[in-house]
Amino acid sequence: MTRRVTTVILSLGAALIAGCGFHLEGHTALPAVMSHPYIEAPDQQSDFVQSLRRDLLISGAHPAGMATRASAVIEILGDEVTSRVLSVSATNQPTEYQVIYSVRFSVSAAGKTLLAPQALSTSRSYTFDESLLLAKEHEKAILRGAMGRDLAQIVMRRLASL
Repeated sequence: MTRRVTTVILSLGAALIAGCGFHLEGHTALPAVMSHPYIEAPDQQSDFVQSLRRDLLISGAHPAGMATRASAVIEILGDEVTSRVLSVSATNQPTEYQVIYSVRFSVSAAGKTLLAPQALSTSRSYTFDESLLLAKEHEKAILRGAMGRDLAQIVMRRLASL
């Protein structure tokens, strides 16, 4: 009896999840125009560009090696990470920083602009202790990578809406 009830509950749960449009994180259905995109960026190794390339692959796109062979061109107009001091100690030493990751991009295909230049940014803050300098630099690098992934996910959602 309990096994039958459990089976019914699991079946209903699966039906509800399937009916609400649930899909696994990281997989974004892309339109046909994004089947072979080319990413044109000044820094091909930035956290954002690497995350965007990975997300395109996960979504079934096959990034082109050259713009002439691409179905669409994703042009990265800006990709920068900046920091600013949020707070200082009584001895005027920084105790908290804010890291800001900003990206500008546009998308075109066959000479048409599909997405006009758009700006995105995200920020995170972290505490700073000079005695833990190496650990704090590592924390900053981890934050930068996470922000690059977040921005790439936002771009993927915009590409899916084309």
